[in-house]
Amino acid sequence: MEKSLIILKPDCMQRKLVGKVISRLENAGLNPIACKIMQLDDDILVEHYAHLTHLPFFPEVVEFMISTPVMVMIFEGENAVERMRNILGPTDSQKAPAGTIRGDFGLDKTHNIAHASDSKDSAEEEIARFFK
Repeated sequence: MEKSLIILKPDCMQRKLVGKVISRLENAGLNPIACKIMQLDDDILVEHYAHLTHLPFFPEVVEFMISTPVMVMIFEGENAVERMRNILGPTDSQKAPAGTIRGDFGLDKTHNIAHASDSKDSAEEEIARFFK
């Protein structure tokens, strides 16, 4: 069984969409196997979003991600990474089709409800980062 990490972002938490997101993932056959609520900090965000640190909008991403605690989860299932990404839809919520989590609940590229691993390798790295 493949594992994937998902972070339910501050907008998901503030808008009380956690149950709806988890329900959609479970209904798609993915099973939650670990969960915790945590307050992210600059250090973990610089590590997690290392590929974005050079971009001008990175400080806004950090500010958003530390604005409230987030829920970090591991889901397991066949092709979990790809299936989770398909259920979420494209990163830019404005381009995400209706019926996807981001299409139904997201607002834009930052306020897009959740982060999910984008490959098996990143899933392994992210799981190790958030579940030591």
